[in-house]
Amino acid sequence: MPTTRETILAALHARLQSVAALVLRDEVLPERIPTTGLIILRDGQPGEPEVTLSPLRYHYQHRAELEVVVQAAKDRATAFDTLISAIGSALEADRTLGGLCDWIEPEAPASVDLPIEGAAALKAAVITLNLHYTTTGPLA
Repeated sequence: MPTTRETILAALHARLQSVAALVLRDEVLPERIPTTGLIILRDGQPGEPEVTLSPLRYHYQHRAELEVVVQAAKDRATAFDTLISAIGSALEADRTLGGLCDWIEPEAPASVDLPIEGAAALKAAVITLNLHYTTTGPLA
C-alpha cells in the first residue's frame, strides 16, 4: 500500500497530465524539449512535521518542485507564460487533489533564459509547490 506522500505525489503528477506539455516525474532533462514545453515534477522534501498527540497525527508542509522549460525560436516568453498559466489553472481546479491533501499552494516562478549554442534558447523556472497534508506516522 503506498504512503500518503506517494499517493499525493502520484495524484499531483496525474493532475498535471491535463496540461498540454510533456510531464515527467523525477527524470533527467531530456535532450530535446517538446514544442509544447516540459514539466518535471521533483518529489522534494516533506520537512519537519508539526505533531499533535491525541490522536497522534503528523502535519506536513511538503515542498515539491516543478521544473518548467520551454524552447522556442520566437515568442518564447508567450509560450512560457501560457504554460505557467495552464499549470496554475490545473492546480486551481482541484487544490486538494480529490481530498488527498489539505491544500496545494504554488509559489511564483522566477524564470531564467538559458542560451543554447546552435539552437533556440530555453526559458525555464522552478515552481515550488507547498503540499499540506496529514499522516498517522512519518512512514505512513
